[in-house]
Amino acid sequence: MTKLPIISATKLVKTLVKLGYFVRGQKASHIHLRHPVLPPLTIPNHKEIAKGTLKAILNQANLTIEAFLELLD
Repeated sequence: MTKLPIISATKLVKTLVKLGYFVRGQKASHIHLRHPVLPPLTIPNHKEIAKGTLKAILNQANLTIEAFLELLD
């Protein structure tokens, strides 16, 4: 099993933009992302995203850890 990296919200948003998500806006410390087909996502704007939170975001985006790591590079 592949381990999840510790990444920032900025890097996570940049990776999700590669999938077709776009930033709809930000309210307080949460970034709202939208996609034409996939469900919307809300990303906490932190320097380090907790691993459980990251895993939940990837599940909502229908993205495996391996596919995420390929996009991250």
